[in-house]
Amino acid sequence: MLPRQRSEFRLAAQTPPERLNFTWRLREHELKLGERTLVMGVLNVTPDSFSEAGLHFSPQAAVEHGLQQLEEGADILDIGGESTRPGAKVGDKGVSPEEELRRILPVIDQVLHHRRDAIISVDTYKPSVARTASQAGAHIVNDISGGRWDRAMPAAMAEMKCGVVLMHTRGRPDEWRNLPPLGGSELLALIKRELCACAEAAMSAGVAQERIVLDPGFGFGKNFDENFALLARFNELRSLGFPLLAGTSRKSFIGRALARQGKDLTATERLFGSVATATAAILAGAHIVRAHDVRPTVEAARMADEILRSGNRA
Repeated sequence: MLPRQRSEFRLAAQTPPERLNFTWRLREHELKLGERTLVMGVLNVTPDSFSEAGLHFSPQAAVEHGLQQLEEGADILDIGGESTRPGAKVGDKGVSPEEELRRILPVIDQVLHHRRDAIISVDTYKPSVARTASQAGAHIVNDISGGRWDRAMPAAMAEMKCGVVLMHTRGRPDEWRNLPPLGGSELLALIKRELCACAEAAMSAGVAQERIVLDPGFGFGKNFDENFALLARFNELRSLGFPLLAGTSRKSFIGRALARQGKDLTATERLFGSVATATAAILAGAHIVRAHDVRPTVEAARMADEILRSGNRA
């Protein structure tokens, strides 16, 4: 009997942790988080995206791709008009608010014209862009800076009464290559501390806690080893007490890990690695995963959700 008991103990120890349930309050909707994984489709309306190189830059191409992502099962469509790829200039040196709005507003309008039930997120760190996009129908503001690049953003989020994603970014894109490396424990402590500060600043400005989702920011100021350390310890972020979003899709650490003959895989070659990392994040407690390749991610999320449900029934 003893060998069998030891085997059963090992199996029980490997059961994925139970995912916490939340209700995410948006402007006009509520989304249940934790019962199943939500997939956020990425729609970059930029000429210089790291992952799509302007493939969906024209409004017509962007709308068609967004509608396709919704048909493939995307729960949220995340529309962005400024690239924040490594090395990009942001803030005053980046894309102007006027240009960013010129890119995204026609897409928001037409997507909602065809799919009035679509949940739209706007990927921006600029309060003026967030406000105008919200007036045009966006339900969520996804701020990669966590509200830190423009100090007026938390108050704007509170005013809009929208859903909020606060992401951790270490430095700015043109600084990432020169950042000193961090060990796994040091990195996780930094992310938790700074995400807590972002959430506290948002709530102090009037953003309700139930409107906030946190994202540790894979690839945003994290090097190859740091991204894998973050993924390996993703479950520790559950202690923050907020819903969690993971955006690993097509990131460079995947291309490096899957390099062929010493050459990193290109962004469009990283599908299988992206799905694998999304699955790992879900099993570690992610409520939402952000993806360029929606259908494969939706199917992988369903499998991961079944594993979680089975573990909870055990």
